[in-house]
Amino acid sequence: MRLPSLLAATALAAIASPALADTTIIHAGAVITDAASNPTGPATITVTDGRIVSIVDGFQPTPEGATMVHLPDHTVLPGLIDLHVHLTGDPGGDFWKEATEPEEWGVVLGAKNARLTVLAGFTTVREAGSAQHTAFSLRRATAEGLMPGPRIIAAGPALAIVGGHGDTNGFRPEVNAVLDTGYTCTGPVECAEKVRLASQNGADVIKITATGGVLSQQGRGLEAHFSAEEMKSIADTAHSLGLKVMAHAHGARGIEAVAKAGIDTVDHGTYLDEAAARAMRDNGTVLVPTLMALQGVSEGLGKGVYTPVVEAKIRAVQPLMATLVSRARANGVTIAFGTDSGVYEHGRNAEEFALMKAQGMTDREALASATTVAARVLSMENEIGRLAPGYSADIIAVKGNPLTDVTVLENVDWVMARGRVME
Repeated sequence: MRLPSLLAATALAAIASPALADTTIIHAGAVITDAASNPTGPATITVTDGRIVSIVDGFQPTPEGATMVHLPDHTVLPGLIDLHVHLTGDPGGDFWKEATEPEEWGVVLGAKNARLTVLAGFTTVREAGSAQHTAFSLRRATAEGLMPGPRIIAAGPALAIVGGHGDTNGFRPEVNAVLDTGYTCTGPVECAEKVRLASQNGADVIKITATGGVLSQQGRGLEAHFSAEEMKSIADTAHSLGLKVMAHAHGARGIEAVAKAGIDTVDHGTYLDEAAARAMRDNGTVLVPTLMALQGVSEGLGKGVYTPVVEAKIRAVQPLMATLVSRARANGVTIAFGTDSGVYEHGRNAEEFALMKAQGMTDREALASATTVAARVLSMENEIGRLAPGYSADIIAVKGNPLTDVTVLENVDWVMARGRVME
């Protein structure tokens, strides 16, 4: 065979033959496949090209060419899910930085925080509001393996009312106008348009600020901002596009309106009462309590971190957040895990588990909230949230048993996200 023909034949063979599979063999001292199952004995997990191939009892031999990870003293379990993070920001009360820092700086902070988050064991996060392209850039970078970080389900800019929480305020009118995100809306038609705009520009989920907020520079209450008609328009439009809606909501009547509009999650839920909880239960609306948000901001009280307006609101909600999960559980509301990282230091996400336990959740329920329950909220229950053949290889290892002490998840020793070992 002449040389050109030989080269052509070699090229064709290379195209026809599958590439060598990237396989990792994990020897685990115990495996928790999902929050409903008890730990196994020693087991071997095989991961190929980012997916779990098998989970079998005992330590099996390592095939030639595969990578071995030996964790005989660890419990291996599904990677955790945080449904409310802000990777592109760090904690602080310096609201004026919106006028001085470029959006690109959010990508720099996000790269740092994505790594801290995934090393803490959180292999999937729902990014709950950012500048137009910052979280989307991080989403792509972690998906393509260009930087360490979790799978990112990103909202982009939140929808807000003019002058409400989520809209720029606290500056001179002309500065507010320059800093406008372009995602405020008034009336059902305009709100539907902004949902479509968010979808067009790459949102995985629609975030709205349905009520006032604790950290915005307004002292006038935390009740509903959008009208019931506006909220329903947002929910219906998003659902028609295959998108879910997450609502920042504090006030009870705002929470009730969110649930009746068909919005998928209430994030925060501070003033939840029986009527609001009943509306959530009846409409299948899930609570994402973000207890670490209050923990984080409370640590800054009296230190000059926040303006007097914000400090007053923080102190007002402290006793309510201390009973939020208990109130929701008493009324049959489903609870999923979310922390509002960025309001506190990134990487502390797992401290939420102890706060949930303090309000009556069992260790098993708390773990489920950050795995199987959170996966259902994302409509990804066939992809993440448990360890099973065919699922994404999102796997973490800890010492101890989180089903009897969920706080062991505060110290994660090893993380694999989408088949990649995180370092």
